[in-house]
Amino acid sequence: MAREVVLDVSELEPPEPLVQSLAAIGQLQRGDYLRLMHRRRPCLLYDNLQQRGFSSETRAGRMVACEVLIWRTGDDEAARAARAGAATLPPAEHL
Repeated sequence: MAREVVLDVSELEPPEPLVQSLAAIGQLQRGDYLRLMHRRRPCLLYDNLQQRGFSSETRAGRMVACEVLIWRTGDDEAARAARAGAATLPPAEHL
């Protein structure tokens, strides 16, 4: 069963959001996905995710401006769960 790991970096100053996000994805096990809560779209994170073999979906958040759901590329269980969670959030077009 998929497990959601939540990391709220919305109150942190750079570079801590990036540092903590990369540390958190390094701890994800098969079936896990990360819900990253941020005050803005974390532009520097996306290339890092791709280089490390992760996929993501970015949405507007409910409690913070931006939520990024992150899972290991090829982990179908985590991908399904993360995408289902993302579907409950508004699109990120205005971020």
